[in-house]
This record gives sequence, structure tokens and C-alpha cells, in this order.
Amino acid sequence: MAPKPTPPAAPAPPKTAATADPAKETAAPASPAAPETVEWRPPATATAVPGDGRREAATAKPAAAATGEDVERVPMSQLRRTIAARLVEAQQTAAILTTFNEVDLGALMDLRARYRERFKKKYDVDLGLMSLFARASVMALREIRIVNARIDGTDIVYQRRVHLGIAVSTPRGLVVPVIRDADAMSLAELERAIGERAKKARDGKLAPDDLAGGTFTITNGGVFGSLLSTPLLNPPQSAILGMHKIQPRPVAVEGQVVIRPMMYVALSYDHRLIDGEQAVTFLVHVKNLLEDPARMVLEV
Repeated sequence: MAPKPTPPAAPAPPKTAATADPAKETAAPASPAAPETVEWRPPATATAVPGDGRREAATAKPAAAATGEDVERVPMSQLRRTIAARLVEAQQTAAILTTFNEVDLGALMDLRARYRERFKKKYDVDLGLMSLFARASVMALREIRIVNARIDGTDIVYQRRVHLGIAVSTPRGLVVPVIRDADAMSLAELERAIGERAKKARDGKLAPDDLAGGTFTITNGGVFGSLLSTPLLNPPQSAILGMHKIQPRPVAVEGQVVIRPMMYVALSYDHRLIDGEQAVTFLVHVKNLLEDPARMVLEV
């Protein structure tokens, strides 16, 4: 009789982590440890109110503290300290307001181009825009005398003459030499005086008397490309005229759109002394003289 077959042995249960063979674990090659992952959570204050800037403040890197290698410290010159003090004085003592207008310089530039060479040949000076603006300002100051006046305590001081300040940029800073009795000068005399003062300013040869006694100032930011600005007063003066860049712009002339050389002009004034009507009337008078330069010759 054949023997009974032996039943197969039951399969061994799968080994788990708890029952794994320690010998085989030890024999297995070691694997590099996985890097520890740390989840960053922003502080509660960084997300309290979205868009309030606190997230940026929480995540921004701290700025490096300034060291001696990061900055250069130089003392202010005496001229720069004087300029700073006078500008602060102007803002603290005057009620400064600025009114604006625009000038079509087409007729003035045509006149200058037509007679520039003859003018230079006769008077030995160039015919510049500054002298033409100075002439127009002087004539307007005759009509609106309050713009040439100043406050002294509780009094208004009216000037009988126009002592015209011309702002000049120099390597040392901005200076304003004064042309005395500008209202008594011809156009050629104004041009010569402006050129002489500007040269002395750039050469650093201005005397204290050259900077004192001005009653009205003209400044030209257009030489640096400024299109519009609000010039600050030059104390104790009560007004300053700002010239700017000449820019071709489309304008309406007699129902037609044409390209004209336009300039914005600004008059800053002390509103304690000068009313808005007077300031605007003065600036419009300057505009009308520049747009019809024959009036400056005929004085009408």
C-alpha cells in the first residue's frame, strides 16, 4: 500500500518591520539619511491683514548697517549753507503761491533769428532769450508795481526802480547776481549786463554787493530741460518768474491746429502782499509782450 503524501509546510508569515531579521538589517548597506524637512510658517503678524505691508516687513532681509566704507561725509560749503538757510526762510516766512501760463514764442524766435546777426554786429553782444524775458518783465513791473514791492514789518515798501536778479547755476551752487536799474537799460545793455554777471558768477568773482538789493528775480530751469516748476522766492523779494523748456506742441491758431514753440512760465509770489488777480495780470502782461515783441520796442 502506497504511503500517504506529506502535506506541504505552511508558508512562513511575511516579516514586518517588527519581525524583520536584525542580522539581515545589519548586513544591508547603509543608505544616506534623508534630509530633515522643516516647514516654515510666517509669523502671525505677517498675515494678519493682507496688503498692510507687514508680510514684506517680516520677510525682508535686514538692511546692512552703514559703515564708513558705505558713505562719504563732506562738510557743506558756506555758499550751500547760505542757500539752504535762505530757501528755508522763504518757505517759513512767506505765503508762497504759484500761477502758470504758456507762451507762444514763435514771433519772438522769428524776430531773434532775423536780427540776431545785425544786433551782434552793432552792439557786440548776442541777442539771447533771457534779455528779452528781462525786458518784458521790467515793462510788466512798471504796470503792476506791487509785484516789485516787499513787506517790511507792517509796511509795504514800493520800489521806484527795478533791480533785477538773474539766477545763475555755478559749480559751487545757485547764485543770483543783481542788475541794478534794469528798468533804465536798453535791450543791448540788459544783454551785456546779464552776460557779465553770469561770467563773474561762474568764475567765482562775485562780490557781496553783486548779490544784494534785488527786487525781482528770473530763473530759467529750461536750460536743464525742466518743463514746469514752482520756483521759490528769493527773500525779501515778493515774486520770481520761472522760465522753462521750449517745446514744439500742437495748438489751435485761428481754427487750425499748428505746431508752435511753446513755453510754460510760472510766477511764484508772496500771497500776503500780492493778490491772485495782480499775479495773473502780471503774468498775462509778460505773455502778451513776448508773443507780440513789437510792443516791447514801441512800449505799448
